[in-house]
Amino acid sequence: MPPRRRPWGLYLAVAAVALAVLWALIPGVFAPGDPLTGVPADKLLPPSAAHWFGTDTLGRDLFGRVVHGAVHSLSGALIAVTVGLALGTVLGAIAGSVGGIVDDVLMRIVDVLLAIPGLLLSLSVIILLGFGTVNAAIAVGLGSVAAFARLMRAEVARVRRTEYVEAAFGSGGTFVAVLRRHVLPNSLTPIVALAALQFGTAILAISTLGFLGYGAPPPTPEWGLLIAEGRNYIATAWWLTALPGLVVVAVVLSANRISHRLGRGVR
Repeated sequence: MPPRRRPWGLYLAVAAVALAVLWALIPGVFAPGDPLTGVPADKLLPPSAAHWFGTDTLGRDLFGRVVHGAVHSLSGALIAVTVGLALGTVLGAIAGSVGGIVDDVLMRIVDVLLAIPGLLLSLSVIILLGFGTVNAAIAVGLGSVAAFARLMRAEVARVRRTEYVEAAFGSGGTFVAVLRRHVLPNSLTPIVALAALQFGTAILAISTLGFLGYGAPPPTPEWGLLIAEGRNYIATAWWLTALPGLVVVAVVLSANRISHRLGRGVR
């Protein structure tokens, strides 16, 4: 057999996500300066050894603002995935395990959620909750409930038809006990892969809301807001939009690559 090729793409994806997480946890190690203050005399400097991502219109180091903004974007994505995972898993587990009219009602609610565009649903929730990173994250999380619910319902229905579950019922196991010990643990593995995929999607969605002005208020160094602040200078200072945008793209693609690998492991 020929030697297996090393998954260098996966290693690179893990390294990119790990770096972004380190930015969020210990930003001062990578960018010790204050991301909110700058030197007016150094405004709109191009990328250099002194300022890796250049500077913005107020002379603030853009790399430092991207590093310090990781905590807002990643924490928002984590909140969004947690909301979608928790609500979707509960709905899907109830629908798949109970069945009947309960299943029909819950799945019709899920179908309605799937029929609404994700951005429109997020904007509607933000209008009710108000602006801010946390509210934007909750809005994005509610938009992902349907995906988690459908997958969880399908997995629970599949596992319930397996022989070992039937044997557990036949040996006197109660509905709740079999559900807790056998059905749910064996249904959660695909949900983990979906959560990894939704993490990257949530980063992109929260950055989109920040770009539109529905996320963190200025001068918060949130990734979507950084891209929005540089759009008026794209002809003269391309780095203000391009470099934060490349960071978002790199993290989202890396999260999607990890999710793809987890999905292959499930199969």
